[in-house]
Amino acid sequence: MQIRQDGRPTKVRYWILAVLFIVTALNYADRATLSIAGTAVAKEFDIGPVGMGYLFSAFGWSYVLGQIPAGWLLDRFGSKLIYGLSLLSWSMFTMLQASVGVFHPAYAFVALFVIRFFLGLVESAAFPANNRIVAAWFPAAERGAATSIFNSAQYVAVAFFGPLMGLVAAHWGWQYIFVGMGALGILIALVWPKVIHDPKRDPRINRAEFDQITQGGALTDLDSVKPTREQRPNPRALRKVLSNRIFVAAYIGQYAIAALTYFFITWFPMYLMHERGMPVAKVGFVAAIPAICGFAGGLACGFLSDTFMRHGKSISFARKTPFIVGMLLAATMVGCNFATEEWQIVAIMALAFFGKGLAAIGWAVVSDTAPKQITGLAGGVFNAIGNIGGIVTPIVSGYIIASTGSYAGVLVFVAAHAIISAGAYAFLMGPIHRLDLGVEDMESRTTNAMSSKERSAV
Repeated sequence: MQIRQDGRPTKVRYWILAVLFIVTALNYADRATLSIAGTAVAKEFDIGPVGMGYLFSAFGWSYVLGQIPAGWLLDRFGSKLIYGLSLLSWSMFTMLQASVGVFHPAYAFVALFVIRFFLGLVESAAFPANNRIVAAWFPAAERGAATSIFNSAQYVAVAFFGPLMGLVAAHWGWQYIFVGMGALGILIALVWPKVIHDPKRDPRINRAEFDQITQGGALTDLDSVKPTREQRPNPRALRKVLSNRIFVAAYIGQYAIAALTYFFITWFPMYLMHERGMPVAKVGFVAAIPAICGFAGGLACGFLSDTFMRHGKSISFARKTPFIVGMLLAATMVGCNFATEEWQIVAIMALAFFGKGLAAIGWAVVSDTAPKQITGLAGGVFNAIGNIGGIVTPIVSGYIIASTGSYAGVLVFVAAHAIISAGAYAFLMGPIHRLDLGVEDMESRTTNAMSSKERSAV
């Protein structure tokens, strides 16, 4: 396709980002459906805290397992196709959760676990795809803000969909939460092919914007040029993104972010209902306040990071500072153990989730450092390791609640993640820079060639 030559730079990348924001909000809302319906589901099927912990974790198991295959599929077939299929599939599995009521209570738990497992599997492409699309459409100086915007959609999901799902559950029953959210996703999936394209194929972009984003570091040929045999993902490339200190620190940070996120979208509504005695209709509105603050923190993260870069700060300073400050603020959530009033709970959680939003810079770090040839795979590995927190947090929380009868230990457990991850960014990560597979491959070929000569000489 020929790119239009006319006029001033278009702003197509911002429309692309708006679509990613909407789809990511839906993605998180679909994950959170069970947390709103959880009390009713637990009562109807006689499921205790430990059982609910395993149900909440079902999504995480497959979400982690699917990350690396999803990253490979994205690198192989492109973001548009794989993301679109993911969106359609997860919407269908969201709707399917409403059907577990037809099972005998003894089997409903298993059915719901299996459906949640497959929900996580088909959602696994979403964030690596977001990362690839942002890397393809946004120059480096705008990438932090773009990443923070799609990341902040998780808070909009809770702030907007949370109260809505609470009202639906209170007036019509928990099943209608799943039906409504699934149907909405299917409608958006039908529109997806019309609104998402890579920069070289989008009919709306002109040459001025294309040159602007390309010269700024956007990987505009990410889906247009297939990798050569030498550039394709291989065990050496995988080892590089698993062992490099930048990625290791980023993995620890993403694990902590996931621990905070999964507490918020699984146990936090039930904490408000069980520990603080709030009715389900009220919980959605109360949970929306920290979510809105998390959204504000997420926007502040990206814009602050990019502002640092525009004013001459190093990319390491620009990416690390919001994360470290944000995670220290997130650790204040443990103060809820000493609060006695509802407004105190809301204020503490609002501060903590503003901090969590401020720390949501990990995907920008991956965009800045991942080797160009394996951006999907690198994003998949990053999200896979990070989202182990989505398995551990719900299960450990369930055991803590079952053994102590209180959520106090859960808050301490989650807050500790924030402290540890701040230390990883501060002391482990080191300078941030893009890794290059080409250099390593050249060194490897040189070493192999020398070894062959030595063997021949012998």
